[in-house]
Amino acid sequence: MRAARLLPIRRLPARPFPVRPLPAVFGGLALAHLGALLAGSAVALVTKPALMPLLAAYVLTRGGPRLLAVALLFGCGGDTLLQVGGDLPFLLGMASFAAGHGCYLVLCSRHGTPGSARTLPPALGYGSAWLVTVVLLWPDLEAGLRVPVALYSLLLVTMALRATRAGALAAAGGALFVVSDTLIATGVADWPQAPAPQFWVMLTYLGAQFLLAEGFLRSAEGAGRTPGPSSDKRERQRTASRASTMPKP
Repeated sequence: MRAARLLPIRRLPARPFPVRPLPAVFGGLALAHLGALLAGSAVALVTKPALMPLLAAYVLTRGGPRLLAVALLFGCGGDTLLQVGGDLPFLLGMASFAAGHGCYLVLCSRHGTPGSARTLPPALGYGSAWLVTVVLLWPDLEAGLRVPVALYSLLLVTMALRATRAGALAAAGGALFVVSDTLIATGVADWPQAPAPQFWVMLTYLGAQFLLAEGFLRSAEGAGRTPGPSSDKRERQRTASRASTMPKP
């Protein structure tokens, strides 16, 4: 009998941690949270703190900047503290969100270009919106909240403005964050609210955080993109051109 031929064992390449399902899981959990808010269910209290860590995990599995994941986790801290109620948890939650905005500002300085002429219209818009909002809210806020809210909102609009440097998605996320926190501020000032105000706050907030995360991810991936065939061809052409102009011996 002939000896059986042994086939070589093919080793399958290691598969990375699945990335694609994470946005779907985040979207499903976000829908469950929003539905719980509309239904007045206590499920909203459980799902809210889990949303930003899930989005941070998505950032890390995509190989995104760790600082972006840290910003989202600061958002989780703010989400959790705002559920407690009272002035002190509100201020601590606002401080946690402010730390997240600080992380976003650092990320903004790494991606995109300043473009002062291009950013002048949004700068005027955000500056005017901040001034008008603070002036209108000031009389209706408690004395101990006026200065912190004014300073926090200034940091927020600065982040939203600088996010325009990281692309359209990040810019949209910054704008939605301003809308969401303005809704919160009007509630703190006891202004008339739309039906189910928390639903609208969280709808705009979740959209803001996802767009910021996706925008910074794409900006970081674009900045780290390796040269393609077209850039290699241009480099060879430049090398050949330099060689043709060199004096021959």
